[in-house]
Amino acid sequence: MNLSEAIENSSSVVFFGGAGVSTESGIPDFRSEDGLYRQTYDVPPEVLLSADYFAAHTEKFFEFYRAKMLPLWAKPNAAHVKLAALERAGKLSAVVTQNIDGLHQAAGSRRVFELHGSIHRNHCMRCGRGYPAKFIADGKGVPRCECGGIVKPDVVLYGEPLDGATVSGAIRAIERADMLIVAGTSLSVWPAAGFVDYFHGRTLALINRSATPLDGRCDLVLRENVEEVFSKLEL
Repeated sequence: MNLSEAIENSSSVVFFGGAGVSTESGIPDFRSEDGLYRQTYDVPPEVLLSADYFAAHTEKFFEFYRAKMLPLWAKPNAAHVKLAALERAGKLSAVVTQNIDGLHQAAGSRRVFELHGSIHRNHCMRCGRGYPAKFIADGKGVPRCECGGIVKPDVVLYGEPLDGATVSGAIRAIERADMLIVAGTSLSVWPAAGFVDYFHGRTLALINRSATPLDGRCDLVLRENVEEVFSKLEL
């Protein structure tokens, strides 16, 4: 059984993706050899991207965020495009992603559960007014609303809970799927990694360049680049 055959024999596919889905769009991942978390900073990225650091060192947070977390130039790759096509064809019921880059929506996917939020949604912490990512990217220092409030990205920082409605929707989609494709994730980030446990369908497929804790449970394991796999996928 290959991936194309498995998808063809399924009626409700859910795609669960991590940073490796977007690396071919030029966005670096976090935990690989060249990933963001392997680079040297005065303050570790896990601290820089925490709620406590945001509150205590807001200007330094935005300095790092603008430099490393706003790839507004990135375009969808073959994986994003093919997944959107599968949704239009009625095969893919949902995308559950750990990514915050918005590339699934840019490719045309409509039912996307963004577990860690999105760089494309930003809001004033005082009045709630929304702002696009470009407002953050083009600014300097701490971004301020017209009312004077801080404009905060709607991304889940370390120490913050996941959005309840997003979590519920993602779990329901996974529970109802007869095929789950897990791709581009080391499954080392919790609670997101635990979402796979809600799958009780027929076919579990994994696409990742390195080993994961899920390998032994899968019906199909592809030790390949996510974009390359989907570029060769026959629909």
